[in-house]
Amino acid sequence: MNLELLHPRNRIAMIMDLIYKNGMTTTSGGNISIKDEDGNVWVTPGAIDKGNLTPKDIVCVKKDGSIEGIHKPSSEFPFHKAIYDLRPDLNAVIHAHPPALVSFSIVRQIPDTNIIPQTKKFCGPVGYAPYKLPGSEELGKSISAIFDKGYNSVIMENHGTVVGGSNLFRAFQRFETLEFCARSIINSQKLGGFKSLGEEQIAAFENQEVELPEAEETVYTTDEKEIRNEIYSYVKRACQQNLMISSHGTVSMRWRGNDFLITPTSLNRRFIGHTDIVQIKNGTREKGKYPSKAVKLHQDIYEHNPEINCIINTQPANVMAFGISHQLFQTRTIPESYILLKDIPFIDFGDHLNGNLTVPKVISVETPIAIIKNDSVLVTGKTMLETFDRLEVAEFSAQSLIESTVLGDLVAIGQPEIDDLVEKFLK
Repeated sequence: MNLELLHPRNRIAMIMDLIYKNGMTTTSGGNISIKDEDGNVWVTPGAIDKGNLTPKDIVCVKKDGSIEGIHKPSSEFPFHKAIYDLRPDLNAVIHAHPPALVSFSIVRQIPDTNIIPQTKKFCGPVGYAPYKLPGSEELGKSISAIFDKGYNSVIMENHGTVVGGSNLFRAFQRFETLEFCARSIINSQKLGGFKSLGEEQIAAFENQEVELPEAEETVYTTDEKEIRNEIYSYVKRACQQNLMISSHGTVSMRWRGNDFLITPTSLNRRFIGHTDIVQIKNGTREKGKYPSKAVKLHQDIYEHNPEINCIINTQPANVMAFGISHQLFQTRTIPESYILLKDIPFIDFGDHLNGNLTVPKVISVETPIAIIKNDSVLVTGKTMLETFDRLEVAEFSAQSLIESTVLGDLVAIGQPEIDDLVEKFLK
C-alpha cells in the first residue's frame, strides 16, 4: 500500500491518531504539517481535540497565504513555514511534547542517538533550539536556524521536540524513534547508565553483508499464506503493545525445512501488509523484495536449531535499557519470568553480523532468548504465540526490574525454588 497516495488531510489525521494513542501527545499539544507539490501547507488546527482529529479538521495554508478550512491553523504554523522556507528538501514536520523528550528538554540536554544503529540512522545527530515564546516569529527563527544547519531532529528548550522528513511517514519514524531513544536512556540511568556505540560499530552494522540471490519464481502455497498472515498479525500486535516501533524490528517464521518468511527491510513496521512479507526459499529471496538485515542471522538460527520455528528481534524500551546499560537482566524474580525466559545471556555487539555463529550456537530450546548489546532482544519459540508471549514477559519483567530500583534491593528467588520450578514446569 502506497500511503503517499492518501490525501494530505488523511495522512495527517492518521499520524496524529498514532501519536495520540501511543501517549506521545496530549489533547491540546502538538501539531503536524505537510507541504504538497504546489507549495501549499496542510496543517493541524489550533484548539481542536487531538484525540478526535478527523481529515475535515485539517487546514490548508495556500502558497499565497490564504487559508482554506473550517478552523484556524495551529498557532505554531509560523515555525513550520520557517522550516520549509530554509529546508526545501523537507515535506513534513511533526511537533509534540512526548514525555521522555520533554524530560531532556527541561534539563536542557539532547539524547545520544548512538545507543543502537537504528536510532543513529533515523534520527542522526540532534539539534537544540533556545527557548522562545510559543507561536512567535522568534520561535520560528530559533528552530529553523537549527534545521538550516542540517539537523532533522531538534530538542526545543523547555518546550518539546520537532522533527522533519521527506514525507510524513519518514518524519513519524524519526519522531517515534527519537522518543524511544530518550525513553531507553532514561530507563538505563536507573540501572547505572548507558554505553554508546562508536561510529565504526555503527558503520559495521550498516555495511553488513546481507544480500541473498533473487529467486527466479515464487510459489505461494496455502500454508505459506497462513504464515504471512500470522507474521502480519503479530507485527501489528507488537506495535500496538509498544514492543516494536515503526523504524525497526524483525519477525520471521519457519515454513518448510529451513525455508522461512521474514519481514522486509526499511518499510514502516506499523504499515506492513501481507504482500510485503518476504519468502526465503533455498537461500534465495522472493523476487523483487528485500528482507530484513537480520535475514542471515535468522537463517543461521533455523539451520542450527531445527526445534525453533519463530524468531522475533526487536527493541522494546524497557528491555533495551538493559541492552544499552549491559546490566544483568535478573529473571529469577517471579515464577512466570524464569519459566518463560530462563537465564538471559548477553551477546557482544558485532557477534551477530556477517555470518558470525555466536548467536545461533547460544540460542536453543534451553536458552530461548538473548540480549544483543546495543542492538536488540532476540526471542525464539516453537510457535509464534509462545515467542510473542516470551517477548511480552521480557518487557514486563524489565519494567518491574527498573521500577523496583527506587523501592529497595531486589530479592531473587533462591536456587531451591528454581529447582522446584524446573522440576514442575521445564522438564
